[in-house]
Amino acid sequence: MPTEFDLRRKNAQFANAVRSGKKAVKPSHQEMMAKRSPISLWALGVVLFVVIGGVLFELARLVFL
Repeated sequence: MPTEFDLRRKNAQFANAVRSGKKAVKPSHQEMMAKRSPISLWALGVVLFVVIGGVLFELARLVFL
């Protein structure tokens, strides 16, 4: 098992590599948050359900009434 010194040394090497321009293996939390949609997936589903459902009901009303 690596010692604390080894872990700190490896972390420092990795941080220096990332700072020097090499791409990090895992994107940072800030990068992931920047790519996220401002509206959650379930809220988008509810909005689409209401809009598409409303259109379908209006089409059914026009056809059958």
